[in-house]
Amino acid sequence: MSTIRTALRSLLACGLTVPLLALPGAAQPRPPAALQETMDIGDEPGRVSTEEVSISEGPYARQMVLFRSNEAPGTVVIHSGERFLYVVQGNGRALRYGIGVGREGFTWSGQVQVSRKAEWPDWRPPPEMLQRQPYLPRFMAGGPGNPMGARALYLGSTVFRVHGTNQPETIGQAISSGCFRLANGDIVDLYDRVPVGTKVIIRHKATL
Repeated sequence: MSTIRTALRSLLACGLTVPLLALPGAAQPRPPAALQETMDIGDEPGRVSTEEVSISEGPYARQMVLFRSNEAPGTVVIHSGERFLYVVQGNGRALRYGIGVGREGFTWSGQVQVSRKAEWPDWRPPPEMLQRQPYLPRFMAGGPGNPMGARALYLGSTVFRVHGTNQPETIGQAISSGCFRLANGDIVDLYDRVPVGTKVIIRHKATL
């Protein structure tokens, strides 16, 4: 039962589609056994992850890299296929962050601006997500146990965000419904560098 409870708590901030089945003696549905492992890699409401958590080593660690771009310094460029977000610095360089991205069928590309920012944002699953997953909470207040993490950058008028996560081990994976997630320490760093109005370019190709 502990495995089942863990699976049921695994609600992604940009969540997974799960068929609803009856679970005797419980108010929430039970996912098929085949989906439990997949669900367990998602964000867990109530799990505490502080803003000190960053990706400190490995390929997804925050670092300055060579980056060819004609975009102005400060522009954010997201490469979903590479699982990286870049902040253009000029002189052929960029600050690179490891990210989690949308799963198959939930990838997208385009150009938007950061329309607003929030510290420890509340979570209100959009109608599209609630239609797929009607058992999700309609509202969760911001805080360390919130799947949205420590900070959020809202992308234009879309339902998508660049946000933190309370499960940094999911960075580098494609499991969301279109949002881009960073470890809490990294989203805090990015938040302080990116003002409202910043140009954001989303690309799905795996290479530049």
